[in-house]
Amino acid sequence: MPPRRRRDPVEVDAAVAAVLQASADGRTPGRADLALAARALAERLAEQAPGHHVELRVPPFTAVQCVAGPRHTRGTPPNVVEVDPLLFVLLCTGRARWADAVADGRLRTWGDRADLSPWLPLP
Repeated sequence: MPPRRRRDPVEVDAAVAAVLQASADGRTPGRADLALAARALAERLAEQAPGHHVELRVPPFTAVQCVAGPRHTRGTPPNVVEVDPLLFVLLCTGRARWADAVADGRLRTWGDRADLSPWLPLP
């Protein structure tokens, strides 16, 4: 598999800022900004918590494997986190709390190790 293309940090920061501003204004973020922000932050999370034990899904934009532990290679992984892109950006930037998102059902998890809160918000 070829290595991932490094994303331009300036573009990523601008996309994240645009998503956060739209959210703060009560607007729907632009699809391109939301996609770039979600993909880049998911990749950053996978770098911060390397491994293949948890699958993070941010549909429709990305899915990454992260967290050290037994590797899962076939079928549905035993530990899955599924979150919408806007909430994922808010979690990564500290604008939303993991526990609150799980409690109110905006964040879905499966498995006993599907807790990414130790790595959020991202540095």
